[in-house]
Order: sequence, then C-alpha cells, then structure tokens
Amino acid sequence: MTLSHFTGRATLRRLHQAVQRNILHQHQKRYGSSKEPFTRNQNTTQGQQQSKQWWTIPGPGWAWIEPLAAPLRGYGNMQRRSPILTQLESTLVIYYLGDLSAQIVQSNGLKDANYEPARGLRAMAIGLISSIPSYKWFLFLGRHFNYSSHLVSIGVKIVINQTFFTPIFNTYFFGMQSLLSGSTLEEAKRRVLDTVPVSWKNSWKVWPFVTAFSFTFIPPESRSVFAGVIAIFWQTYLSWLNKNAEALDKGHEQGVRE
Repeated sequence: MTLSHFTGRATLRRLHQAVQRNILHQHQKRYGSSKEPFTRNQNTTQGQQQSKQWWTIPGPGWAWIEPLAAPLRGYGNMQRRSPILTQLESTLVIYYLGDLSAQIVQSNGLKDANYEPARGLRAMAIGLISSIPSYKWFLFLGRHFNYSSHLVSIGVKIVINQTFFTPIFNTYFFGMQSLLSGSTLEEAKRRVLDTVPVSWKNSWKVWPFVTAFSFTFIPPESRSVFAGVIAIFWQTYLSWLNKNAEALDKGHEQGVRE
C-alpha cells in the first residue's frame, strides 16, 4: 500500500461523511426528523437555533397557531423599538377595519348603501386619540394586581378593567361619535345613555375571556396586537350599535318636529 492510496481512501471517507451529514441535515429540515446529530456540540447548537426560530404557545392543541409565530415576533420587535409609533399605526388599522366591517354588515355587503369615507375617518380619529391612553392602561394593568395565585390576579384584572376602563372608553367612543357627527352636547349625552349600558353589559360576554387569555399566554409586547385583532370585531359591534342609535336619534328628532 502506498501513501497516495491511504490518502485517497481518507479523502473519499471524509467526502462520504460530508455527503451523509448534508443528507441528514436536509432530511431534518424537510421532515422535522428527531434523529440526533453526530456530536453533542452540534446537537446543542441546533437546539439553540431551534429555540430561537420557534415560539409555541403551551398546550397540545395550539399547533395551529405556530405559523403566526414569525409575524408576532416581528410585531414584538417593532413594539420594542418604537412602541408609541407602532401602537398608533396599529390603532389606525384596527379602527378602519372595524368601521369598514360595520359598514359592510349594515349595508348588506355595500349593496344597500355606498361606503362612507367620512365615517371611516371619524372612527380613525377617535381611535388615534384613545390609542396611547389605552396602551398605557394595559401596561399598567399588566404591572399591577399580581398576586401569588394566577387565578386571583386574572380575576382582579378583569374586574378592574370592566369596572373602570370599559365604561369610560365606551362613553368616550359614543360621545365622540356623536360630537364629530355634528350633534349637540345634549344629543351626545342621549347617545351615551342609549348605548353605553348596553355595550358595557355585552362586553362581559367577550373581554373577560380575552383579558384572561392575553395575560396568561401572550407576551406583554404582543398583547396589544392580540387585543387589536379581537377589537376589530368589537369595533364592528360598537359601530353597528352607534349607527342604530344614530338612526333612533334622527327618528326622535323627526317625531319632535312633526
């Protein structure tokens, strides 16, 4: 056996090992194989990379939400870099979509009436004014009322939120809707009295569950966007309720004139 013979065999052996490693890597990447890599160091490195790439909500039934991990991480990064700007931009989108959804529902898919841009701009202005106070409130709620029992903490947060924030916000929302539509203070007061009690009562059917889920599973930087997704549907309901109250006010005015 010559030196070149042994050198050639060693080269082929290294080449063969490199090909095997490449095939195993591709197999793991494509099929999520649970085979262990060749060395402990490689295993540790891949484990660290995997922990950075994937974020999973605890529980076997949450695999469906895994594709949302990357967008939520991206939003969380934006929130950490520019929390105020990100909150303002998110609020504008949420209120626009909420009002658009309400107009689509009320007009039978925009078949019975045309889209009202002024109404959408009004909703966005209302959301823009309340954006930062709402953001600060939920940060405050997350930092306070934390006890040794998680259930007690969640329960207190829900009660505090529903008792103080919800009626104040709904009063602001419906009052501003009325005033920006050109109503007088007396008409705005009547709008608030007609809508706030109903909306507050119905909020107990939705927001306690959203609050409990958010403070249990959602990271602090992602809670606002999670609540924002739910708020699109809630804003749809509030806009629908406001439109009905507006129609009642017009009917009342016509009755008084007659």
